[in-house]
Amino acid sequence: MKKRCQWAKDEPNITYHDTEWGIPQHDDQKLFEFLILEGAQAGLSWTTILKRRDGYRNAFSNFDAKKVSKFTQKHVEKLLHDESIIRNKLKISSAIKNAQMFLKIQEEFGSFDKYLWAFVDDKPVKNKFKKLSDIPSSTEISEKLSQDLKKRGFNFVGPTICYAFMQAIGMVNDHTSECFLYRNNF
Repeated sequence: MKKRCQWAKDEPNITYHDTEWGIPQHDDQKLFEFLILEGAQAGLSWTTILKRRDGYRNAFSNFDAKKVSKFTQKHVEKLLHDESIIRNKLKISSAIKNAQMFLKIQEEFGSFDKYLWAFVDDKPVKNKFKKLSDIPSSTEISEKLSQDLKKRGFNFVGPTICYAFMQAIGMVNDHTSECFLYRNNF
């Protein structure tokens, strides 16, 4: 039996842990997806969001930032009735605003990936935590990222959300040392 990080106890967490979490991601569309999902997760469990991921994919045009950036108030009203996502007006409006800001960063830096990964000098930070309780909820880097994103007009990007985002997309490897994926050199 494979030893995993303590939080990966059941589906869909096991599959997510084994196939996505902590693996460096450089595709802008995937980065936008995780940015939206992490913002939606604020105050909720990640399992809640994973179970609604397909709903988010459908509701937010397969995470196409250009399409989402053009959503209108009619889209917001429709999404507020969509039971396949978290129906929170602030989070929905934030996803639209973040799409607009995401496109500005792409324009300025050539890609969101280039902007984002510069915060870790283009290589994942490999931490050495033994157990889940050792992992911080934010770091100096996530605080800097949060401040910069907020300065650029993003919402739902506090230091804790940014750190969870960084973990999800592999900017940091926070697989605990007992996890079978810890030693992977992604």
